[in-house]
Amino acid sequence: MENNKNEHGITVTRRDLPPAHFTLKIESFSLLRNTGVKKYESDVFEAGGYKWRLCLNPNGKRFVSLYLKLENTSNFRSGWEVNADFKLFVYDHINRKYLAFQDKNYPVKRFHEMQTSWGYEQFPPLQTFRDSSKGYLVNDSCAFGAEVFVIRPTGKRELLSMVQKPANGSSTLKFEHFSKLDKNSPSSKVLTAGGRSWQIDVYPGGYGEGKGNSLTVYLGLVGRDRLPPKKAIWAEFKLRVLNQRRGRGNHVENTVRYWFTSSSPPFGFHSFMPLGHLQSSMGYLLNDTLIVEAEFLTLSVSKSFP
Repeated sequence: MENNKNEHGITVTRRDLPPAHFTLKIESFSLLRNTGVKKYESDVFEAGGYKWRLCLNPNGKRFVSLYLKLENTSNFRSGWEVNADFKLFVYDHINRKYLAFQDKNYPVKRFHEMQTSWGYEQFPPLQTFRDSSKGYLVNDSCAFGAEVFVIRPTGKRELLSMVQKPANGSSTLKFEHFSKLDKNSPSSKVLTAGGRSWQIDVYPGGYGEGKGNSLTVYLGLVGRDRLPPKKAIWAEFKLRVLNQRRGRGNHVENTVRYWFTSSSPPFGFHSFMPLGHLQSSMGYLLNDTLIVEAEFLTLSVSKSFP
């Protein structure tokens, strides 16, 4: 396949394949010209659920003109429009190639009540077209064609929003009777943010690298196994253990940036803070209650529309 662009803003592609939707072959082209006809309209053909015709003017002063016309528009409702990406063709008999012509800047054309046809007034120059050595008109025969792809805005749409500080994006969770919790299993609390449910997992005795020496804190997406394949939810959030005695400047917090998927395990920190800091005198554990806060800074929220 070869491409080039001419001075009229048209991209010309040479290919072996014939037009997908319609071919018009003309024998005795000179006799057709001698009739003086200004516009020959082909038979109707269908493409993209609509009916079309090729309109050929073989008697231009300097050029052959070729247009694509949308048919039966009188039956369309008021305000109709049809958007089509189309190519018009002429056959090169010598090289056995189809030359496809298309507007290089605006390949998609909008057909409507005031414009039911689009095409090229200056297709090939008439002198070039009639020169048999060029291959377009050989033995007084030629062939034209059309390929039409209608664009219908009926596909599924998705809106992705990167939401900063989402509504209800901060939750404070109390883990009471902390000293009595199973040191080897997570204690979990559920919260809601960005229209989704999330789960805070706290391992009182630590987990993984933090086992026996650190408090482990994770955040996971509830129902992640129900996410479509390759669907991902972005979350930037802070996990924070509150200092209930000394106040805000003494809280312990860490920030996470993570894409949650159907296969993503909960994400967080094995060694969130040393277990030694959970002595009541330091203020993180008061009245045998640990308070963990999750603050979402950014969340991706996607909505699908049919």
